Amino acid sequence: MTTSTSPATTAHEAGTGPSDAERRAAARRWRVVVVLAALVLLAAAALLLLGVRGDWGFVLGLRGRRLGALVVAGVAVGVSTVLFQTVTANRIITPGIMGFDALYVLVQTVAVATLGTLVVVTADVRVRFALEVLVLLAFGLLLHALVLRSTASGDVLLLVLVGVVLGATFTSATLLVSRVIDPNEALTLQDLLFARVGTVDRQLLPLGAAVVAVVAAAALRRAPVLDVVALGREAAVGLGVAHRREVRRAFLLVAVLVAVSTALVGPLTFLGLLAANVARELLGTHAHRWSLPTASLVAVLALVGGQVVLERLLGWGTALTVVVDVVGGLYLLVLLVRQGRPHTRGALL
Repeated sequence: MTTSTSPATTAHEAGTGPSDAERRAAARRWRVVVVLAALVLLAAAALLLLGVRGDWGFVLGLRGRRLGALVVAGVAVGVSTVLFQTVTANRIITPGIMGFDALYVLVQTVAVATLGTLVVVTADVRVRFALEVLVLLAFGLLLHALVLRSTASGDVLLLVLVGVVLGATFTSATLLVSRVIDPNEALTLQDLLFARVGTVDRQLLPLGAAVVAVVAAAALRRAPVLDVVALGREAAVGLGVAHRREVRRAFLLVAVLVAVSTALVGPLTFLGLLAANVARELLGTHAHRWSLPTASLVAVLALVGGQVVLERLLGWGTALTVVVDVVGGLYLLVLLVRQGRPHTRGALL
């Protein structure tokens, strides 16, 4: 396992600039970022150009919209997971594992059941998006107040169990509510809930891209403060950081990003877990100025590269989200096993 460097230990003791070791580490991290960016560009070109026949304008327009959705969703998942793990002080749990995606689906289902498909579909996308974000934000703050704050540095298995229970509860409630929906409205609801990459809403994609760009920039701007928050509540307060305000701000950003990614490509329960942890393994640091963009690149590469492999190389019709969840679920098991070993317990918390 790659040795991680604490933000508190990266400063050169002499205070006159970075040491040789820090300069070499920074150069290696830049190489990681550049290589990942190059792989993303290659995967994007392959998704756009492989197997194109007929009207290039039509095909490139369709594939370009699909590529845009994957990129926006990947950035949203990568940034939201790093933020969520920072405020919960835990590398195992993610917004998806803790039930955020399932809650988003439940909110949409309840809206259709109570208001009707016509009202929901014809409503202003911005109003719908704002309401969904408010619900996710309220859930995030409630979850932090009741569960995460008291167990953040304790039992990881308990947190995962809480997430599984919440996800199963929201899923069961969704199935229960969907029973009372008219079958024709249920079909429309399925399209609304599980927006596939090839049928991205033309209104939602530019709106989602703009929102994710603003939120990701805001998170990157707060990177030094997030490094302090990652040290824990007591240390952050002792260093003069308003911990509660930073946690609320982070949950707001997470709620916005989860709403965008789920609306564009559907629930991606384990992608964030993969992206955030692989990024830290590659970088060897928890510093947010590195982990935020790198986790985004890893998530985008997984989505775009996975889509190329499934569609263009293997010719499989399997949904990418299914493959990502299978791989991510196995990776979660590996992390849980490693967490149980005494010499790695501290590294995962």
